[in-house]
Formats: sequence, C-alpha cells, structure tokens
Amino acid sequence: MSADDILKSLHPLEVRVLLRYGSNDIFDTHRIQEDVGLNLGQCNQAVSWLAAKELISEHERVHRTVYEITELGERLAADGTPEEQILAHVSDHGPAPLPQIASALGLENRDVGSAFGALSREGVLQMNGEKQVSVAAGTPSERMQQVRALLERARGGKEIAADRLSATEQEAMAGISKKRGSAGAPFRVIERDEVTYRITASGLEVQERLQAAGITGQEIGALTPQMLKDGSWRGASFRAYNIQVPPTRMVPGHRNPYCEYLDRVKDKLVSLGFQEFDGPIVETEFWNSDALFMPQFHSARDIHDVYYVKDPTHAKAIQEPYLSQVAAAHENGWKTGSAGWGYRFDRDFTRRLILRSQGTVMSAKTLPQAAIPGKYFGTLRCFRYDQVDATHLSDFYQTEGIVLGESVNLRTLLGFLQMFAEELAGATEVKYVPGYFPFTEPSVEVHIKHPVLGWFELGGSGIFRPEVTEPLGIKVPVLAWGLGIDRMALMNLGLDDLRELFSTNIENVRLRRGK
Repeated sequence: MSADDILKSLHPLEVRVLLRYGSNDIFDTHRIQEDVGLNLGQCNQAVSWLAAKELISEHERVHRTVYEITELGERLAADGTPEEQILAHVSDHGPAPLPQIASALGLENRDVGSAFGALSREGVLQMNGEKQVSVAAGTPSERMQQVRALLERARGGKEIAADRLSATEQEAMAGISKKRGSAGAPFRVIERDEVTYRITASGLEVQERLQAAGITGQEIGALTPQMLKDGSWRGASFRAYNIQVPPTRMVPGHRNPYCEYLDRVKDKLVSLGFQEFDGPIVETEFWNSDALFMPQFHSARDIHDVYYVKDPTHAKAIQEPYLSQVAAAHENGWKTGSAGWGYRFDRDFTRRLILRSQGTVMSAKTLPQAAIPGKYFGTLRCFRYDQVDATHLSDFYQTEGIVLGESVNLRTLLGFLQMFAEELAGATEVKYVPGYFPFTEPSVEVHIKHPVLGWFELGGSGIFRPEVTEPLGIKVPVLAWGLGIDRMALMNLGLDDLRELFSTNIENVRLRRGK
C-alpha cells in the first residue's frame, strides 16, 4: 500500500495518535490515554490499526504477573480470615469442638476444618483428648501475618505486582490466589504483557504528509440533522469520503450448528421411543446426590466441585416417603439387602440448594413416576467447577437417559452406548472401560478416539443399584447413562476445542456450518 493510500485509509483516532509523538518518543496505551484524551478501547484500536499498517512498531514487551483482590478478599480483609476468626474465638471463649466454633462464627464446617488443620500444623492451635480446640502458641503464625499484610496492602482494589513480593510473601500468596475460579480465593492472578511503541520511518513520512495536508484527526465524519439545523457545519472540516469502499456484506441468518446438532440427537431418541424429561437448574442435594446413593461425605460434594445457591440456601422440604427411604438406605441399607454407608444421614444438609452438577438428577426424579417398561432421556445443562480446556467446561450439557424393564441388561446398555458413540458422535474407534460410580453396578465408561485430541471419555453409564431404585419405588433393572453431549458434538462437527461450540466469533460459526 502506497503512502497516499495509507493516508486515505487512516481513521481519525490513528491520525491523532500519529501526530502526537515524535521519532524519539516511547509510548503505550496508558500514555496515549493521558496525552491524546482517548479511552482505553480507542487506544487499543488505534494501536492495533497503526501496527498493522507498520506505522508504529513495538519497542519493548514485558510480561508481568499481578494479583488483584477479589470480593471475597475484600470481605476477609474487613471481617478477618477463618484462621483469624477461629484463633480469636478460642482465645476469647476457651476450648470448644469444631462444629460449635463453626456455628458460633457462621462458617462452613469444611472451612473451619481446613483452617484448624493449617493452624494445627503451624502450632497455633491444638485439639485435646475431648476433641476440643484450644490455643497452643497463642499468636498468629508467620503465614497468617503475611496473609493479613497482603490483604491490607490490596484493600480498595489495589494491584500487587508479583516482582514486588519477597520469597515468603510469594509463598503466602500462592496459597490464597487462583487464575481460574477466583471467586473462591482472596486474590485472582492476572498475567499480561506491557508493550511500548515508537513511530516507524514510514510513520514519520505519513506524519509529515498529514501535517502538510492540514489533517488533524478532528475532522467530522458524519453530517447530522442537528448540524444542519444549527448551521455548525459551516466552516467545519470534514473527512474525505471513499466511494470505492465495498458495501457491507449481507449474510442470511442460520441456526447455530450446535443447536441443530442437539435437535438431531433429540429427534433420534424420540424416534427410538424415548420420552424427554427436563427440570430446574437449581436442585437440592437430595435429588442431585443423596437419591443417587452418593454418601454425604463424598469428595464430589466439596464446594470446589459444586456451586451453592446463596439465597435461599435451603429448600423448605423433601417429598416423603422418598426422604425417609433414601435416608434409611444411606444409614443401614433400608429394605434393599445392602448395609448402606453406615453414617447418620443429615436431613438439613440434604435440603441445601445447588446448581445441578450432573444430569443424573433428572433420572432419579423421573423414577417415581416412570412407566415399566419405559425409556426416558434429557439434554440437560449442568454446572461444575472445572479447569476450562479443550475437553472441559464449567458450564456444559449432558444427555441423560434411563431404560426400565424386566429384561434389560448390560448387553442392552452397551448397544445404546455404541449407538451414541458411532451414530450420534460419529466416532469410528470406541472402547468400553470399567468404571466406578456410587449409584451404578456394574459401571462402564465409554471412550472415543478424536483424530486430533486422541482418546477421551464420552461419559459414564451402568445399571442403577437397588439402593437407588427401590427407595424410589422401582424394583426392576434400570439402565442409566450420562454422556457429555458437548463432546459428542466436538467429534460430530469436526472441532478440536469445546470452547468453539460457544464461540462469539460469528465468522467461525458460519464457516463451521458450511462443513
């Protein structure tokens, strides 16, 4: 592109930036904000356009890591960390068991347990023979002091640069910061590149041409009705119009390819005689896990895997007789012939409200009303904290299904899994792997081979245990599966990354539809 063509193509934002700096000036987007009076978005646009036209070039790029205090961090800075609150409570009120401390402070049992574990290892607190927590050292540990100093330093939204922290401060920060899922940590980790620029030789040449032509970047780009009305257009300087600019491309609307795929899966299952079920996103611990014979101390109940609802926290009641029958199955096996899990079922915890973490919740809720024989399925949105990558999302869909009947067996289940893997996902290589789930026996995982990502799990399946079906009124075998329909679409649509299913880049979506 010639200098004249570049001159005609410049946007007023580019002109204003280009005219502001000389050959020896070093600048970045923050300096442009101050010098030219643009907002950050305008600065980024101008810099991007000028760099693409080689009118400016990078002078230096520095990678920086900073820590930003979260809403939780601000709250802990004001109210005290769990460790500080527990130490203060025991110091003021004397020894007490952990549940009593949690109740008095209004903290979760798991938070109190974790805090006590850390303070016990550091010699600050101890537990006596009566299972009561008492003070050992009586003063905060060095780590607690470092955490308190970091919280105070960042209060009010101040950032802390990683290169400004000492080795001990870095160690303390590592335990209270996260890159992803930072809502559950006092600090979020932010990594960014700080880039400075300078005008190139081509930029200086264009700058001279702008000055000679009297172009300032303040030219008016559009004539408005108000300007015609008040006469302000007279004597104003207008931008040149380029009548050679191609018109805007008109693209007819189409359905999203992933939505079309979901409909194809539903049509296939309905054609096989399945009935569709659906339910609310907010569920109780009872239906999400307890009714599935998942013990209340199971690791999947951890707050880092399940999203709890803040308000209201609990449902009013759980339907009887299912509550009592499921509770008995957990405690002693009820009438199923099982020994159960052998613990005291918490009827308050079971009412806790959460975001649905697995589609199997709807299978459990469907059992009491299911016909025998019967086939049911659902395409359900689920939420589970996870590290987002090419095969994992924290907000995902599962296709869930159950088949009830006197004659259904493992061979029947494997036939359905093969249909999902080959006909609906489009996989050519499929394998079945023994698995473990608290609610099925036997349990099977189905894996498919992606041409780029290799082997990955499509989902889990099995035959519901009597501890699941009988307390809900079913006494025949029940096949069950929960498959990642996002992963099935990944294979079917020829994608290499789950995040592309939810891309905001409309051009990529259009290209994907054409394949």
